[in-house]
Amino acid sequence: GAIFQSTSDSEAILHLIARSRKAKIVERFIDALGRIEGGYALVAQTRYKMIGARDPLGIRPLVLGKLGEAWVLASETCALDTMGATFIRDVEHGEVVVIDEEGLTSIKPFGQQAARPCLFEYVYFARPDSVVNGRSVYEVRKEMGRRLAQEFDIEADIVVPVPDSGVPAALGYAQAAGIPFEMGIIRSHYLGRTFIQPSQASRQKGVRMKHSPNKAVLEGKRVVLIDDSIVRGTTSLKLVRAVRAAGAKEVHLRSASPQILYPDFYGIDMPERSQLMAATHTMEEMRAILEVDSLGFLSIDGLYEATGAGPRDNNAPQFTDHYFTGEYPTRLLDREAEEGGRDILGKKVSILTVNA
Repeated sequence: GAIFQSTSDSEAILHLIARSRKAKIVERFIDALGRIEGGYALVAQTRYKMIGARDPLGIRPLVLGKLGEAWVLASETCALDTMGATFIRDVEHGEVVVIDEEGLTSIKPFGQQAARPCLFEYVYFARPDSVVNGRSVYEVRKEMGRRLAQEFDIEADIVVPVPDSGVPAALGYAQAAGIPFEMGIIRSHYLGRTFIQPSQASRQKGVRMKHSPNKAVLEGKRVVLIDDSIVRGTTSLKLVRAVRAAGAKEVHLRSASPQILYPDFYGIDMPERSQLMAATHTMEEMRAILEVDSLGFLSIDGLYEATGAGPRDNNAPQFTDHYFTGEYPTRLLDREAEEGGRDILGKKVSILTVNA
């Protein structure tokens, strides 16, 4: 069919619901979802119903909870904890849940296929106190650090995390390597994340304002610096320079995720491939650019094993992992259309393909 493009994916879905010839609202909602491909977790509300849906591969997370007699839908379990709700279960991949005065009804209208949840939720996006697809994000990130220590044997004095997202991995690394964990970088909690800032200038300013080296901890030390991932390298270089300026004798940078080689089209604001450091440079070139004594990334199998899933099944991957492998779980029809010069309505969408 044709490619329907819009600045808002939810707006596109509303158009498809409106166009549906089905009689009832739930049928129209399911009919609309049947026409799209991509990653999504949706909650819709009518006057009498609340409807939740998760894409057929389960790329995006969605959880179900209860607060007293009321049902709650959220993208992460930490949201349930904050409001005092009880976690009941994950909404399953390809499931539509309908909540009304009669209770909850589960519908699975899209057939059975293997789940492929997003692996980057464990690397960066989910909060560490959440449980995603039955796995504690905090424990997975600690295990990523332990695996990193097993894959790289470095003589060093201290292990320092890039706060806050690098902390669990650095704890796991320190425990596995037997090297003291220290907060060598102090983060201001009044600023947001840097890799999703809109411009290079704002990212660099964000790094300067957000992280401060702890000179008393770093001076004269051989430092293993642990980050959750390296995307553009902007943050990493600024931090390495700050750590060196504070007197560190050596800096060994380790990423608790594999090299990010491909962009995302499922809702994560990740740059074009030309802006991804690992996609455009060799390991030695990256080491030199980042001004570190050594550089290392967790292996793909190490990341898979940290989740408890075992090594990657190359014939049927257990996760959505295109960032590292280039194997996208769905067709990128909107991307192909854009590259082919088609730009319907003069608008573009980067995360959802609609077959109308």
